[in-house]
Amino acid sequence: MPRARYDEGWKEAIRTFFPQFMDFFFPDIAQHIDFSKQVEFLDKELSRISRRGLGRRRADTLVKVSLMDGGERWILVHVEVQGYPQEEFSRRMFIYNYRIFDRYGKDVVSLAVLTDEDEGFRPGAYRFELGGFRIEMDYPCVKLLDYRGKWEELGESENPFSVVVMSHLKSYETRGRVRERFNWKLRLTRKLYERGYSREEVLGLYRFIDMVMTLPEELEEEYHEEVLREEEVREMPYITTAERIGMRKGLKQGMLEDAREMVLEALEERFGEVPGDLEDVVRSQGDREVLRRWHRLAIRVGSLEEFRREAGV
Repeated sequence: MPRARYDEGWKEAIRTFFPQFMDFFFPDIAQHIDFSKQVEFLDKELSRISRRGLGRRRADTLVKVSLMDGGERWILVHVEVQGYPQEEFSRRMFIYNYRIFDRYGKDVVSLAVLTDEDEGFRPGAYRFELGGFRIEMDYPCVKLLDYRGKWEELGESENPFSVVVMSHLKSYETRGRVRERFNWKLRLTRKLYERGYSREEVLGLYRFIDMVMTLPEELEEEYHEEVLREEEVREMPYITTAERIGMRKGLKQGMLEDAREMVLEALEERFGEVPGDLEDVVRSQGDREVLRRWHRLAIRVGSLEEFRREAGV
């Protein structure tokens, strides 16, 4: 069964439904943003910033937005999607914030969405003080697990991110129970048509559901047949055969990208920043078996030079 692609799913959902994301999770911030003006995603810049000792972050997003108070004023919104407990999470949020401020010279609002399964992981503000010196950074932070007790509210919400949250939670709850996951995946997909979303919204949410609620191949085929029947009954042919094929290809491509990232993350964790030429070689490799072998090498070898030699790169 394919591995769930949580990072990619969240990143894509945030880009597709950014105003709705802000309204759903951070309404106090959203009310200050002028969504009638174009927002600009700066993820490539964020990737460069994060590589300097912070590790690879695939779900994080940096967005340039204008404020409702008019003029030329704009701020940067940094969204961190965290899928596992991390002891120094708040410190990393602080480092991100000041690096982004230093890069752009603009105010930065840092936000966090905790998608992990550890009830006790609830990081607070970053603080440091000594003598008369004091620094503190607090940031809005939401925990997906808290929405388990709001299921009825999620079911009634028209915001697309209610479907995102339900899909993510059910992907955890049905782990190892594929028939139950199949039933929930189909049920949540039907909600897309019942709510009267536009074709673009249906496609965006369909992709997220497909990325996080993965199924064995035979159940995946059964699921797509059921979706096709649902569209025929409702006379809503939103998801064409070509698009389904494209999504399947996208899934395979995503699995390749995951394998590449695993190699790079292992090298970076053990030896620090990966040289650009070596990163290019890893990113251009299209054979998953080769990437698996490189990942094992990255864990075992004693240096980058030894990795290059044994990998033949």
